Amino acid sequence: MRTEMTRSLGVAGIVLMVVAAAAPITVVVANFPLILLESGSIGAPLMILAATLILLLFAVGFTWMTPHVPDAGAFYAYVHQGLGRRAGLGTAAVALLSYVLLTVSMTCYLGVQAGNLLALWTGIELPWWLISAVMIAVVGVLAHRRIDLSAAVLGVVLVLEILAVLAIDLGVLASGRELTPGPFSPAEALSGAPGLGLLFAFLGFFGFEATAVFRHEARDPLRTIPRATYVAVLLIGVLYTVSSWLVISGLGAEDALDAAAASPDSVVVALAGDVVAPIMRDVTQVLVVTSMFACMLGFHNIVSRYLFTLGRRGVLPSALGQVHRVHRAPSRASLAVTGITAVIVLVSALAQLDPVVEIYTWYSGLGAIGVIAMMALTALAVLRFGGRRGPGVRSAPGAARDSNGRRAGAGTLAATGLGGLGLFVVLGISLANFPLMVGGTAAAIVCAALLVGAFLLGALAGPTRSAGAPEDGNAGAGESDDGGPVDEATVGGAGEDPGLTTDGRRR
Repeated sequence: MRTEMTRSLGVAGIVLMVVAAAAPITVVVANFPLILLESGSIGAPLMILAATLILLLFAVGFTWMTPHVPDAGAFYAYVHQGLGRRAGLGTAAVALLSYVLLTVSMTCYLGVQAGNLLALWTGIELPWWLISAVMIAVVGVLAHRRIDLSAAVLGVVLVLEILAVLAIDLGVLASGRELTPGPFSPAEALSGAPGLGLLFAFLGFFGFEATAVFRHEARDPLRTIPRATYVAVLLIGVLYTVSSWLVISGLGAEDALDAAAASPDSVVVALAGDVVAPIMRDVTQVLVVTSMFACMLGFHNIVSRYLFTLGRRGVLPSALGQVHRVHRAPSRASLAVTGITAVIVLVSALAQLDPVVEIYTWYSGLGAIGVIAMMALTALAVLRFGGRRGPGVRSAPGAARDSNGRRAGAGTLAATGLGGLGLFVVLGISLANFPLMVGGTAAAIVCAALLVGAFLLGALAGPTRSAGAPEDGNAGAGESDDGGPVDEATVGGAGEDPGLTTDGRRR
């Protein structure tokens, strides 16, 4: 009998995993200055608010389709179910590339920040890549074990991060500095290079798809995933919108851009010391390191679950789809992610790329574009699946489904359509402005070619047998290669936990 993963995560546990991967204090300290610097405007709050609204609209269809996709492949599984096997496999390849790049970017930035902290406290200076190597090993050990351990570590770090962000916000309010409405001006947000600002605004939300990625470890996935998705997006959106406004106000609307350009890695840390207490600078620096570690662990877990799902479905070696008999975790997939991350970090270090200006900015920017592209494809998949759903269209085995095969409601399709339109607009303007970030059109074309190449490689190199074959697992079965319905009698495989009913409850 095949070992299954432990179903121990509730709404709170999954929200912790998602928001910790979003790394609140890292976003405030590192991403807010980058949004100002890359966009050339103080419109960050409005950009973050726009990202929040787009993702909430997107979440309407994403959560509606959840019961029909009982798989931990998240965007990959949704695209597979709605647009067909080839599109799904291409999306899986983009997902792996994007999240690996995000993991590597955070690993390298973590090496720099932890090195700075070590030098400040002890006077010992170590190369960033050596510290990153140690962090890769620690994350590998944590991710190898039960998900409860990762959730516990992330939970502690997250609480401390949010307290620190709130302390900075309250410090600005108590300082009596002018709270200007300028950052919420549409004209201000659209000035400069708004595409890059929006790109890094979306980056603060990434990892929220983990609400679906961790479905095999959720106690009641059909209820937990929708609730966790909305809670995570709203919590992240409100916190970042308010905090970005207060940080800009604390720096001064007229001086914020110059301050971010002068010292993007320390401007918010200095602000924390000014508006709270001098010791808050040290506290913030420590929490940035722990936050980056939590983010790195979160992305590592996401990539592991993608590899696990692809191994279960026979797309990648089946060994990746095995669950550790003791820890009940996808330990082999986790070990593979550890190796891949280590190799890319090593190659980047040997190429003498700057860990912040080049590795973090380029890798995270390209990863962000990849994730936005996946979300846009997922919106199309939900629209197609929800619009044609009827008695002749079957869900995957083990999925909860309406007995009448009802289509998605008009409100669901409208919200998903608006969210998808917003995602495509953001994707388009991000691509148009991407050359500004990577230093030229040629570099931008190479980066875009990597994403397109990954999609084509995944779509064309996938298995030729039906994705619903027994060894494939469970999601996306019930569909032919072109996304059309097939006879449910022809599909099979290990669906959701056999101890669950079709509505996700324990038998």
